[in-house]
Amino acid sequence: MNRRRSARGRVSPAWLVLSIGLVLVVLGVLVAAAWSTGRLNAVVCGGDCGPEAVADPAGLERADGLAARDPRAPVRASVDAAAVEDALSGPLEADALGDRVGVSVVDPATGEEVFSSGPETLVPASTTKVLTAAAGLVALDPQQRFETSVARDGDALVLVGGGDPYLVASRDDSGYAQRADLTTLAERTAAALQEAASQGDGPEEVSLGYDTTLFTGPGDNPDWENGYVSGQIVTPIAPLWTNRGISRGVRSSEPARAAAETFARLLRRQGVDVTGDVEDAQAPDTEPIATVQGATVEQAVEALTLSSNNEAAEVLARHVAISQGQEADFAGGGTAVAEVLQEAGVPTAGLELEDGSGLSRGNRIAPVTLAQTVALGISEQAWPDLLAALPVGGFSGSLEDRMDGDASSGAGLVRAKTGTLTGVHSLAGYVTDARGVPLAVALMVDDTEEISALETRDALDAAAAALASCACG
Repeated sequence: MNRRRSARGRVSPAWLVLSIGLVLVVLGVLVAAAWSTGRLNAVVCGGDCGPEAVADPAGLERADGLAARDPRAPVRASVDAAAVEDALSGPLEADALGDRVGVSVVDPATGEEVFSSGPETLVPASTTKVLTAAAGLVALDPQQRFETSVARDGDALVLVGGGDPYLVASRDDSGYAQRADLTTLAERTAAALQEAASQGDGPEEVSLGYDTTLFTGPGDNPDWENGYVSGQIVTPIAPLWTNRGISRGVRSSEPARAAAETFARLLRRQGVDVTGDVEDAQAPDTEPIATVQGATVEQAVEALTLSSNNEAAEVLARHVAISQGQEADFAGGGTAVAEVLQEAGVPTAGLELEDGSGLSRGNRIAPVTLAQTVALGISEQAWPDLLAALPVGGFSGSLEDRMDGDASSGAGLVRAKTGTLTGVHSLAGYVTDARGVPLAVALMVDDTEEISALETRDALDAAAAALASCACG
């Protein structure tokens, strides 16, 4: 009867607009939070987005309004050698650096070494990975993928290791370079056996072997300090493993056998009757019945450089050795990396590589070798993926907790691979100076056993920060 609506029941247009606005604000906050914590990675990138999808940190903006230079852009400026020397003169006198301090600063525009100091070669620690990664990008196709496969000979299956450094038992999207897994390979193998059975060629039960013939030599480097493998510091190097040979925090002494045992369990879950124990075997010369494609060389380089992954670096060095016709062992990897870099124009005088990771104290690298490797990546874009993976001071990787603060500390302006062993500390990468010009830099010390490691590290960071504050370009 009463057709008039009560005023109390009406919603005013103003309140409606305000309510919608509040909902949009809350939704925006939730999306931003999910983005920042990586919860949207699976939607945006199909998993972990990886280094190439990470925006430059806010600290890269300079107080003087000059943006930090993109290292992939063409370089035309030249560097003032006197300004570089003046900037480093104070920091290099720090007692915390010890008596053996090696430095090289290279102008990427000209390829000229504008400053050098100290011994001809030093122990490099993990800055060795700069050379291994660069050689991998040059000698191998950056888009080449590491393949793990299964071969069949009657009722015998062989799991063939293809040297995928980031092969896992099952995908959980937690690792940028973890692109292949044994769970998927087991599913594909079971499907292939079922297809064979439908054609009257399927075995009722199978045995399982594993093939590690891609690599040669021992998995434990005799030049490493005793206890690296037995002390769970590094996994024996093999062309087949899952999760770098680590299960529940424990490294396997036989990572290939452990991977094969895992694969046998996964096959049984797929209904395949696997009999007996897994055995070391050689794959038959037949087409594989199932494969999984792992990370690309480019992705592996980015991951191992950012996280300083020792095992992945050693695997990559062996792939470089194979590409150069060398034995796929520690010695062959070192020889091949040196050959590739020399052919690319990197000076290699005095270079001695006993491994690809830098764990060996027998390694010797000249600072200029490291600096020139970085300079070539900047000037000729020979290996930009290596530069993109270098940790950023104050923001990522092994430099995340260093150079905290503004640009004066080097935060956001230093991108470098770190190296650390007892008494050994190093940085190799590039610094963006006060004019936005990149300087390829290697800072190395290898005689600081009696000095606090934190003090030495801070002194190296101070030298890098001095270059970032220098109007050198």
